[in-house]
Amino acid sequence: MVKKKRAGKKKKKFSFKIFILFILFEVAFSAVTAPLIVFYGPFKNLRKTVVGAAMSTLNHQYIATTFLSDKKIKDILQDDSIQVLEQGQGIDTLKFENKHDDSIERYDVEGKKFKGYMLVIHDPTRVKVGYSSKLGKSGELTSQIAKANNAVAAINGGGFADKNNDGNWTGTGGQPVGILMSGGKMIHNDSSAPDKKDDVVAITSKGVLLVGRHSINEMKRLGVTEAITFGPALVVNGEPTIKSGDGGWGIAPRTAIGQREDGSILLLVADGRQVKSLGATLRDIQDIMLEYGAYNATNLDGGSSSTMYYDDEVINNPCDPLGERAVPSIIYVTP
Repeated sequence: MVKKKRAGKKKKKFSFKIFILFILFEVAFSAVTAPLIVFYGPFKNLRKTVVGAAMSTLNHQYIATTFLSDKKIKDILQDDSIQVLEQGQGIDTLKFENKHDDSIERYDVEGKKFKGYMLVIHDPTRVKVGYSSKLGKSGELTSQIAKANNAVAAINGGGFADKNNDGNWTGTGGQPVGILMSGGKMIHNDSSAPDKKDDVVAITSKGVLLVGRHSINEMKRLGVTEAITFGPALVVNGEPTIKSGDGGWGIAPRTAIGQREDGSILLLVADGRQVKSLGATLRDIQDIMLEYGAYNATNLDGGSSSTMYYDDEVINNPCDPLGERAVPSIIYVTP
């Protein structure tokens, strides 16, 4: 009897071409469906976080506006509105003696999703605005501008557009947005209306910190010598501006400045976009400022710009893969 051999199953050959096509399909499928899930799916908190983070930037608002109407964006963020409070006569209540005090207190701060640092400067007249020596063409690192001004401490300052004076995209942070005043001189001003009120961070010759909406003419009357455009204000005359929600800007690296009633300046940076520190909301930053006694406080440029320089080194962990990001302006402390 002749035994028949059972035919074995043929092994399928691995097709590199099919594998590549599969990967490309997955990438394309994810690119199409991910925005739909984020912006139209059931994940409300995710949608609010992404939209808030996008709309809080100058260069990445398209992430939200490409998929959502202005009305839809407003509806998503309406539960996290920030009150607009005027300093008004509250500026006059800050009366303190400016005795030179060269000490700086440093504190580690920590929230549920972030870690950061707080510096307390007791003499507010030591706090100044610095700027890139290549302004209009490119920014410089916070530490570079600080060292050029012989600063003992510094944080990044105002916002910027990644374009130069010719309107060409550069990606180097050399073009400030709004105003930039240093040492009593107007270094940059793209506002055509001197009576128009915008969110500012300003310091008078007496060391009083102005936050919230102020016009150029108003700041002149108050004796402002240092100023940049940014916001929103988080604490005004001892009152928080965010009463409910988280501020609507999502979680991100944050930088902020505040002032106590005794004149002491508070400089704060919270790291973000990292495994050990995801980032902070505006409400987080507001609450820390209040915890440290801020009478007035405001948000500064955040994201990859967030940097704190102290004692000859950068003490936080900027989220940019290359380290510090080039910026047009900083707030620094003289010796």
